[in-house]
Amino acid sequence: MAEPVDVRRVRALRDKAPADGPVVYWLDRDQRAHDNWALLYAQELALAARVPLSVVFLPDWHLRNSSSRQHLFALTALQQTARVLTEHNISFSFVAGSPEKELPRYLERSRAAALVTDFSPLRVSRRVHNRLARLLTVPFYEVDAHNVVPCWMASAKLEYAAYTFRPKLNRLLSEFLVPFPALAKHPFVGKESAFAAVRPPLTPTHPPGTLPAVKIFKPGEREAAAHLDRFLEDRLVEYHTARNDPAQNGQSQLSPYLHFGHLSAQRVALEVQRHDEHIKSQESFLEELLVRRELADNFCFYNADYDAFRGFPEWARKSLDEHRLDPRPFIYSEERLEQAATDDPLWNAAQMEMRLTGKMHGYMRMYWAKKILEWSPSPEAAMNIAVRLNDRYELDGHDPNGYTGISWSIGGAHDRPWFERPVFGKVRYMSYNGCRRKFDIQRYIAGVRQLRLEATP
Repeated sequence: MAEPVDVRRVRALRDKAPADGPVVYWLDRDQRAHDNWALLYAQELALAARVPLSVVFLPDWHLRNSSSRQHLFALTALQQTARVLTEHNISFSFVAGSPEKELPRYLERSRAAALVTDFSPLRVSRRVHNRLARLLTVPFYEVDAHNVVPCWMASAKLEYAAYTFRPKLNRLLSEFLVPFPALAKHPFVGKESAFAAVRPPLTPTHPPGTLPAVKIFKPGEREAAAHLDRFLEDRLVEYHTARNDPAQNGQSQLSPYLHFGHLSAQRVALEVQRHDEHIKSQESFLEELLVRRELADNFCFYNADYDAFRGFPEWARKSLDEHRLDPRPFIYSEERLEQAATDDPLWNAAQMEMRLTGKMHGYMRMYWAKKILEWSPSPEAAMNIAVRLNDRYELDGHDPNGYTGISWSIGGAHDRPWFERPVFGKVRYMSYNGCRRKFDIQRYIAGVRQLRLEATP
C-alpha cells in the first residue's frame, strides 16, 4: 500500500460526507498522470471508498489574451495523458464549457462522490473554486500538486523578497521533497472507458487568437521527461555560469512543461539532487526552481493585484508616481511593440524570440519588460501591455512566474529601491549598454534572426 498523500497538501473547499459514486479529479493546472499529488489523493479517496476514479478536463479558452498556440500545446498532450489513464483503469472525459455550469452537471450525471482539483493562486481559478464550493453538493478538495511545499504551508503572508521566503521554504523542504508513490492500476472500474468517453479535439473550436504552433517544444509527459534528461546530461554542468547569457543555450527550457504540469517541479528537484557533482550549478538551479518559482505563487496568492500597478510595493508606487510626467525617449504603440518594430534591435530580437518560439530567455524578459516601462505613457499602460503580450505569445503565459517577473521588472516587486533616475524613479534600471557588457548581443540577435529565417515559408 502506497504512503498516503500528506494532508497538509489538501484544503477542503466544501467538506461533507461523500456519496457512493466515483471520485472525480478535475485535471486543471497539473495536466499529467504521473507524479501528481492531486490525482494520487483522488485515487486514495476512491480506494478507501472502493469506487471508480474518473478524470475530467475543461479547456480554459475563456482566459484573456490566450491563443491557439497554448491550447494546441495542452490538448495535444492530453491525448497522451488520456492513454496513460486508460491503462490504469481511470476514465477520462473532455467537457467544453465553463466549470461553474458544466462541472455540477457532470458530477450529477456521473453520481460523483467527491471532487478533487488542482490548486492555483491566480484570481480566475480562485473565483471559480469559491463559486463551485457554494454550488456543489459533494465534498470538494483542492490539492497543491504544483509546489514542492504547499503554498499556504510555505508562508502565511505575502513575502517581501526571496531572502525572507527562502528560510521558511528550506525549513520545510525535507518534509515535502519526498519520492512519489506510483499511480496504481485502479481496481474499481466504472462504466465508461477513458479514451472512449470523449476524444479531446486537436484544435479548439473557438480559439481566442490564432498563432502558429511552436516547433521547438513538443507537448506531453514523455517529451517533458526527455527534455529534463537532456538538460541534466548536457547543460546542468554549465548552468551556474551560462543561465544568464541569452547568447548561449544555458537555461533548462523546462518552463512550458512546468507551467502546463506535464512535468512536476518536485520530480525535477529530486532528479537534480542526484547530480551533486555539479554543486554550484545544482544550487543555482534549485534556487530558481524552488525559491524563486514558489515565491511567485506566494506573490499571486497573497496579492490580488499581482498583475497591476496597485500590486507594486509602496516605495515603487510612490517613486513611479513622482516620475509620471518625465519625458520618455520614445512612446511606442502596443501594435508596434507586438511587431518588434522599435529602434532597439536587442529588444526587437527578444520580442521576436517570444513570437517564434513561445519562450523568451529569462534575462531578456527582464530587459524586455523594463523597456516597455521606459516607452509607455504610464506604468499602468506598461504593465497592461507587458501582461497582454506575455500571455498571448509565451507558452507559459498566464503563470505566476510571468506576472511576478513583470511586476519585478516594472514595479520593483521582491526588489529594493535603487538610484533614482528619470521614468523609472527608484525601480531598477537595465540598459542596452549594460546588456552589452554582460553578453554577446550581436550573437544573440543573429541567433534570433536565424530562427526567423527558418520560420519563413
